[in-house]
Amino acid sequence: MSAQQTDSKDPTSHWVAQDRRYVWHPYTQHFTAPEAIPVERAEGVYLYTSDGQRILDGISSWWVNIHGHNHPRLNRALQKQADRFAQVIFAGFTHEPAVRLAAQLVQRTPAKLTRAFFSDNGSTAVEVALKMAYQCWRNRGEFKRNLFVAFEHAYHGDTFGAMAAGGVEVFHSEYSGLFFEVRRARVRVSQPRRVSSPEESHPAKELEAILEKEGHRVAAVIMEPMVQAAGGMILWPVEFLRHVREVTRHHGIPLIADEVFTGFGRTGKMFACQHGPIEPDILCLSKALTGGYLPLAVTLASEDIYESFLSEDRRKTFFHGHSFTGNALACAVALESLSVLDETKALDRVMELEGLFTKRLDQLKSLPVVEEVRGMGALGVVELSTHGKSGYLDERGPRLAEAFLERGILLRPLGNVLYFLPPYVITDEEAHSVFDAIEEVLKEL
Repeated sequence: MSAQQTDSKDPTSHWVAQDRRYVWHPYTQHFTAPEAIPVERAEGVYLYTSDGQRILDGISSWWVNIHGHNHPRLNRALQKQADRFAQVIFAGFTHEPAVRLAAQLVQRTPAKLTRAFFSDNGSTAVEVALKMAYQCWRNRGEFKRNLFVAFEHAYHGDTFGAMAAGGVEVFHSEYSGLFFEVRRARVRVSQPRRVSSPEESHPAKELEAILEKEGHRVAAVIMEPMVQAAGGMILWPVEFLRHVREVTRHHGIPLIADEVFTGFGRTGKMFACQHGPIEPDILCLSKALTGGYLPLAVTLASEDIYESFLSEDRRKTFFHGHSFTGNALACAVALESLSVLDETKALDRVMELEGLFTKRLDQLKSLPVVEEVRGMGALGVVELSTHGKSGYLDERGPRLAEAFLERGILLRPLGNVLYFLPPYVITDEEAHSVFDAIEEVLKEL
């Protein structure tokens, strides 16, 4: 139904038409995009549309939902806090949900991290981290540290600092003239999660070279531990994680771990840094923090970084914040989400899913269109052969998404990279049904 047409017997048709008329959707080319699908309700791993379709949410609604939709415990936590208050200024005031959440996160994350700074989304969590690292040096009297180091294929968000640190051309190149200076390190690992030759035994060699030459100018190194998500679901070996930490520690440079995607169990550990294990100086969290319910983010910092801002000179204050910092509703739901993670033994379920995903991915290897399969935790990835075309703008991405929607499954390929990332509550039967569909669609491609 077009935006101009409405059905008086169908109340949905009116606001769907208004969507086309008034709404600008994210990551959407509205000139060619089909009409947005109207969701009426959601339950477990399913979205239900106003015309009666049931769609399995195979990407956790953009990577945020881990316990399933419409979770009764999260609903109750939200309502209970709403009955008290929703929001209060967080400068000069505080409240129990935020304090308890900060304490819980500090206790669960690597021991070096002792302070929690709240914000509202992953991009902002990264902006906070970059500003913390930069101002930390300035507060100590080192004013030449105005350079950051990030990695090839990195994605850290869509605000300007986060984009500057990012390395995905299709997302970032239009704005590059406004970015601060960043050195980009390549990673010499040919196979994800495996060091495959003596040359690759030190996969962060290029990072070493950058820091040897310009370490005196570097404010921080930022990385996505274990999985580079939006850059193509690239998985790195644990040796890479450890080596980056060793190199940055040797040069006395803060390491920022962007776990906006990987946090809260996605890789089989509560946090991807625990695969090392390593202790970053700053850690960024968002997405699954509230179980997919409300916008919330947190940037955790070491005591050493926090103390660099303590001064009688008010100019050394960390001048960052926004109106909804430490939102009480979001913090209350995040606390309940952590309890659900513990009490349902969700990490055990993630490892069960990893076993199922591994077996099904192995069955897809032999398909002619498949270049490589890989996976970790509750993430399964199928990379399609390129034959000269690859990346986010690969025309097969939208075609694949449409084919899966026709089968009642929401998957949103990153160009030629198809991935499956469901809520942890998905059943084995439901997961197998998705892999059956993937096999069917790829055979037809």
